[in-house]
Amino acid sequence: MRRRLLAVLMVLMGAAALLLCVPPADAYARGRTEHLLLQRRSEAVRFADLAERMRTDADRAELSAEIGRYAQLYGAGVVVVDTAGTPVARAGARADVAAGAAEARDRALTGRSTDRLPTLRPWGPGGVVLAEPVGRDERVSGAVLMALPTDTARRDVAVRWSLIGAGAVAAFTAAALVAVGITRWLLRPVLDLDRAVERLAAGSLRARAVSGTGPPELRRLRLHFNAMAEAMADSIGRQRDFVADASHQLRNPLATLVLQLENVEPYVAPGPGLAEHARALDEAERLEELLDGLLALARVESGTAELREQDVAAAVRDRVRAWTPVFTGAGLELAHARPAEGLRARALPDAAGRVLDALLDNAVKFVPAGGRVEVDVTREDDGTVLVRVGDDGPGVPPEQQDVLLRRFARSPEHQNVRGSGLGLAIAEEIARVSGGRLDVGGNVPRGLLTELRLPPA
Repeated sequence: MRRRLLAVLMVLMGAAALLLCVPPADAYARGRTEHLLLQRRSEAVRFADLAERMRTDADRAELSAEIGRYAQLYGAGVVVVDTAGTPVARAGARADVAAGAAEARDRALTGRSTDRLPTLRPWGPGGVVLAEPVGRDERVSGAVLMALPTDTARRDVAVRWSLIGAGAVAAFTAAALVAVGITRWLLRPVLDLDRAVERLAAGSLRARAVSGTGPPELRRLRLHFNAMAEAMADSIGRQRDFVADASHQLRNPLATLVLQLENVEPYVAPGPGLAEHARALDEAERLEELLDGLLALARVESGTAELREQDVAAAVRDRVRAWTPVFTGAGLELAHARPAEGLRARALPDAAGRVLDALLDNAVKFVPAGGRVEVDVTREDDGTVLVRVGDDGPGVPPEQQDVLLRRFARSPEHQNVRGSGLGLAIAEEIARVSGGRLDVGGNVPRGLLTELRLPPA
């Protein structure tokens, strides 16, 4: 946005500078041309007077001397012609063969002086022709033609245009610096709001817009945004506190209930009553797991923990080592390729270990005995640390994979498997709060593949 705004301002200021410098430049060129015309025309009038008074050879010699000195001094060509166009006196370059000389001569022979010259520019024209009649009205007896070089005049125009151009460039540069400052002043609160919204959308409820600069409208917008974020954080915080408090408060009576059920077990006679007692105890323990999951999810969503740099490869090695006896006891193979060193990420404390616990726990529950689970850790091209957990179990149909990360989600064929349905939801929330993501898909040739991506340190 800053670049687009600056581009628009630069184009407008460039057009304004161009429009402001073109008129004075053109006016000076026309004025310098007019000055050259007036200056040389006065001299042409003097030569025409000499030619009009020419009666004897001495007068002709005087005229020739005058135009000779003038031609030598100014590098011009001067030709005096009679009414038939025949040269009477000549000095310097051939003025009668210069471009436009015939038209100027014919005009002068009708009694009209040259009253306009082509506007001089730094690039041309290189010379102009000026004609002045000898005599007046019906007494025109000839004409004076002057071929005038324009080097000096064009150099003056070039110098003045250079000064005007330098002034325009200086003004444009000053305006550009002012535009950059104004753009920063205008967009600083907008960028601050954008970053605050991005952090808020990422789950950081403490994100606020802090910039106090900018127009009054943007400052009021910042205050309204912070008030909204404060109200939203307060509302979400109360909800999470309620979930955490309810989960925590229910643990004590539930633990008492489980203890009482266990104490009653010796007094239940064998038969249907004992089976129902066992099912009741299982449901109580399942409810306890559910409360633990809700409490863990509330803690993760609260986002109170700071992101820290951690060695993902070391965390994965530790969790694989801890889970290997469990997999062996379940008749499963847990394979782990030794990862490269230095695979560090910035995430919640022990994010990789906690997510891997949930993924390996799911694998133990749903992969049949004799199956194989592979854990791999690599670094992608953009620096993201990738943890992959794949198995060769039955997997999940593609139409059901999208719901696996939802809370309490279970596929229809796994409804009776022990668990609360919060494991992958908690793992996904840990990945999201850490700035990464958790993806679930099919493995090749069969099974389930889960990928955890964490941002680089």
